[in-house]
Amino acid sequence: MSKHIMIVDDSKTIRNLLAFVVKAEGFRVTTAEDGLDALEKLYSMETVDLIVSDVNMPRMDGFTFIKTLREQDGYKDVPIIVLSTEGKEQDIATGMQLGANMYMVKPAEPAKMIRNIKMLLG
Repeated sequence: MSKHIMIVDDSKTIRNLLAFVVKAEGFRVTTAEDGLDALEKLYSMETVDLIVSDVNMPRMDGFTFIKTLREQDGYKDVPIIVLSTEGKEQDIATGMQLGANMYMVKPAEPAKMIRNIKMLLG
């Protein structure tokens, strides 16, 4: 069975683009429009192998989403890639301290995103 990727971004355009790129590589994809939507979907799914999350989103931002996930046993080791327009050192440091495995600044090249997903999935 193919690996399952969740894409969390409040931009429908970004969600659809990433979903297209990731599905083209044979992955299964679930999308969510913010951290709360993502949590609701995660709790109803059997498993997710990797999460790509934006930072600036309504209702629940990406940093709060990552912190919430990392505090739960079932999600402590799920690889998380932050994909954000926020590229300042402080933003990157915050993302990594909260438990992200990688931080990418938008716009990200699709080929680089796929390489990073494959690398984190081992």
